[in-house]
Amino acid sequence: MIAELGLAALWLAAALAFLQMAAGALALRAGPDSEIARLTRPGAVVQGALALVSFAALLYVFAVTDLSVALVAANSHSLKPWIYKVSGAWGNHEGSMLLWVTVMALAGGLIALVERRLPERTMQATLAAQGFVALGFYAFLLLSSNPFARLEPAAREGLGLNPLLQDIGLALHPPTLYLGYVGLSVAFSFAVGALLTRQVTPDFARVMRPWVLGAWIFLTLGITAGSYWAYYELGWGGWWFWDPVENASLMPWLAATALLHSVSVLASRDALRVWTIMLGVVAFSMSMVGTFLVRSGILTSVHAFAVDPERGSFILALLAIYIGGALLLFALRAATISEGERFSVASREGALVFNNVMLSGILAIVLLGTLYPLLTEAFGVRVSVGPPYFNPVSAIFAIPMFAVMAVGPLLRWRRDRWGRIGKQLALIAALLLAGLVLISMIGGIALLPLLGLAFALALGVASFLPLRGRRLARTPLATWGMVIAHFGIAVSLFGMASESAFSTERLAALEIGQATTVGPWQVELAAVGPQAGPNWTALAGQMVARYDGGNPVEIVPMARSFWAPPQQTSESVLVTRWNGQLYAVLGDAAEGGRWQVRLWWKPFVTFIWYGGGLIALGGMLSLIGRVAGDLKRRRVRRRARQRREDAEVPA
Repeated sequence: MIAELGLAALWLAAALAFLQMAAGALALRAGPDSEIARLTRPGAVVQGALALVSFAALLYVFAVTDLSVALVAANSHSLKPWIYKVSGAWGNHEGSMLLWVTVMALAGGLIALVERRLPERTMQATLAAQGFVALGFYAFLLLSSNPFARLEPAAREGLGLNPLLQDIGLALHPPTLYLGYVGLSVAFSFAVGALLTRQVTPDFARVMRPWVLGAWIFLTLGITAGSYWAYYELGWGGWWFWDPVENASLMPWLAATALLHSVSVLASRDALRVWTIMLGVVAFSMSMVGTFLVRSGILTSVHAFAVDPERGSFILALLAIYIGGALLLFALRAATISEGERFSVASREGALVFNNVMLSGILAIVLLGTLYPLLTEAFGVRVSVGPPYFNPVSAIFAIPMFAVMAVGPLLRWRRDRWGRIGKQLALIAALLLAGLVLISMIGGIALLPLLGLAFALALGVASFLPLRGRRLARTPLATWGMVIAHFGIAVSLFGMASESAFSTERLAALEIGQATTVGPWQVELAAVGPQAGPNWTALAGQMVARYDGGNPVEIVPMARSFWAPPQQTSESVLVTRWNGQLYAVLGDAAEGGRWQVRLWWKPFVTFIWYGGGLIALGGMLSLIGRVAGDLKRRRVRRRARQRREDAEVPA
């Protein structure tokens, strides 16, 4: 009964999405005050409520392990821990798409409820675009990927969730990314609405900016969590490999970063109008490309749930309709958008434009490197594109971007002189040069890690220079957010460069009681024995690790065997110190009673994720500051309007 309720709510939500789209589109002709136009906002609100009911029904059937639902039988098990029963609702193709469309519908309903700053005609066009996007996903779910399909007869037991996904990091990672993707769909809808009504104004940008900023925050958190999950769960010792699925989440983040800076310039200085609209389309396009790569079955990955070519064709058709339609609309209407305010090269706007071009270059490189192997494979040629391509080619754009990022916040808006910030420029250049000289004296460091470490030092100091001369207690939260986010990028860059420059690895076959070393660590294999968990058994390696001969630390890496579904995984163990991590993995049995052990010492690797957290924190502070500022301006305008109305009332 609950499954049927969820399916009925899904059909009704699809009908409301059509109503929302049709009413908003007709309002462009009939006018914002027509009867049909008045249905747009209520349609969006009710659609969001119905989508939420549908997803709640899916959560329920997974929580109670209703094995008469085909999706539950294929992705859950009665003996699975409860948290993974619930997260199994989105740990599959159909459930993840339902989560996507639910968040999208809720976002549209929230816009319809609270947003009153734009002309009503523009808002109705925006909601129509949002309904159009949602309708495609509803059609995909209802016609190709029904999450509530019944299984006759009901299964006696479920197949279980992929053991690699049975991790708290993966329970949180997909919803976080989807919030980011859906935030970009809202930005896309605003861009389409503004194009349709030719209302590309600072007010439009101020309304759009919180959604872009929120999407960027969630994408940052999602990528950071996903990177750390892959690092400790897959047992391969790496945090990023330029895998197509990793790139599928990185590309929207790069586009969203460029869009965030562009929309801020439009909101504050009425410049970059066309650029902002274009980036709004590109950012959502990248989220759609990522969805196609992960959900179409074109990739074989722990993330790629769908293996049905029909589903892949459906998603590809949606991608072509959304992206192609938006680009066509942009081509038709871009010439009607006024240029906006001009600015000089030596200005904060100039720095932001330069870095947006660099981000776009990196995005193009990642997109090409991700799609090229897929295109060649379609013609029967297998090509591997990995770090030897991505790292140096991306650095061509990233290094100038970091240099301008250090300087840009020091410049004034509109027009400035380089001489005014001469001392700050000299300090940044001196730090960069000193870093290059001192780090190169260590020896044996490749060029890219060397540059990364030097730029991390210079950028880390430069990120705080905009606070110079300010009263810190009165500094706006948005400024603090910028400072902390830029500092977070420096911290992450330091962690990446350190891990690449200084990591050491040791692969050894140890007898019980035998020890080996890796970096400053000595690791002894004390015992190997069985262990059992709620839905797995394991061989556990009892090890004793000592840092520079200090106090012993007991660690227990495992080789686990799950039975629902049958699969083996390596459970690594991390020992974290302020200056890095010891990473240990237990391998297979070797000859002579020995066991394979793989060890890494990764200096300062945790700074990668500390930096990711700081970047997201900076975004959150900026979002709070922007929203608070908008609310304050609304109150001021309301009071001024009330005073005018009171003055007009005769005594």
